Amino acid sequence: MNSLFVFSQIGGSGGGAWSTILMFGLIIVVFYFFMIRPQQKKQKALQEARSAMKSGDKVITAGGIHGRIKEVGETFFIVEIADNVRIKIDKASVFAAGDAPASGEVAK
Repeated sequence: MNSLFVFSQIGGSGGGAWSTILMFGLIIVVFYFFMIRPQQKKQKALQEARSAMKSGDKVITAGGIHGRIKEVGETFFIVEIADNVRIKIDKASVFAAGDAPASGEVAK
């Protein structure tokens, strides 16, 4: 009997559905402007930097390998990581230019 009384008191605010929809919409907009949009800008800048890289540039791969580009292909780089040691890497695995500090590092 008491539970029926509690449930009868819960319902009844007229605009509840609209305020919930508005709140979810606001959360989605905030999420877009604070999370998705900055990430898209960062990816676009990284893609432009990758396409501008040329032979002789220093690079850092996503795996942390530092080297110098020796050859540029359409989808890959040949990177020299030591004297006469060259590896072929995918362009998407380049994390940063060698001159730029990696995320979390402090430039001196």
